[in-house]
Amino acid sequence: MAAGVVMGGSRAPVRSDWNRADADTLYRLPFADLTFQAQGIHRDNFDPNRVETASLLSIKTGGCPEDCGYCSQSAHYDTGLKATRLMDHAEVVGTAHRAKDAGVARFCMAAAWRSPKDRDLDQICSMITAVKGIGMETCVTLGMFTPKQSARLADAGLDFYNHNIDSSPEFYGKIITTRTLQDRTDTLAHVREAGIKVCCGGIIGMGEHVDDRLGMLVLLANLPRQPESVPINLWNEVKGVPVNETAERPDPIALVRLVATARIMMPKSVVRLSAGRQYVTDELQALCLLAGANSIFIGDVLLTTKSPLRDRDKNLLERLGITSGLT
Repeated sequence: MAAGVVMGGSRAPVRSDWNRADADTLYRLPFADLTFQAQGIHRDNFDPNRVETASLLSIKTGGCPEDCGYCSQSAHYDTGLKATRLMDHAEVVGTAHRAKDAGVARFCMAAAWRSPKDRDLDQICSMITAVKGIGMETCVTLGMFTPKQSARLADAGLDFYNHNIDSSPEFYGKIITTRTLQDRTDTLAHVREAGIKVCCGGIIGMGEHVDDRLGMLVLLANLPRQPESVPINLWNEVKGVPVNETAERPDPIALVRLVATARIMMPKSVVRLSAGRQYVTDELQALCLLAGANSIFIGDVLLTTKSPLRDRDKNLLERLGITSGLT
């Protein structure tokens, strides 16, 4: 058994020296041993009966010059999505107010850009400050960033920057060619240097192998500082994109194993069930929460794809005795 792999629920240190063999050993433990260890580590670092809730709004949709093979917003593919301009400030803040009234704690604003122009950043910073002012945590995902732009976001009061690595280094080039994985990690470094927290995860079900999923976790866990939030997204079916040719929905138990492995490898990170939850049964979500997931996105739409209705989420969490703040 690899060093650092334990069979019980004892307190685990934050490591930055993970390798594929370590991750694979964890992932392939007997299911009861894996989930027991993950739940123990989860309890050491979080309240096991509380989940964080977040809401995501697409403030500028479509027309993105990147060729991400899974994305409905790429200008490279005919997905039927109409590109829009940046939303009006008042509309964005009004949506944030409604999310807060529904009990959501964090509000994330997403724009389909390769990287924002300075004139766009003026408006984004104004939105961040306004949303922060109503008492919500703020998060944005805007593409690649320079150190100077990152500092501007920090000055506006931004709490989190979301920039996913998507998959393993080996699989990444099969789904994206217009932006390198190094580009992504450079952006993460820039926002870190500005004092902004990082939200970074990936997508499963695009045709990758289990080893790719574990490679993604190894990369995340070995960053100079582990992400504060790690979203795990299930591939959402989108017409007209290349990933349709390779996509395969993960086995439910494989999803739970991945969540548990992420929890053990990144003990202090919030593990978020993100896109694709409409494909996930209540029973499977309950297992993922037991295995260490402790955050979900709330709302009818996640960017441009469906997300479970808030009432369904609220009902499930109530049945599980989990506190979320949802009203």
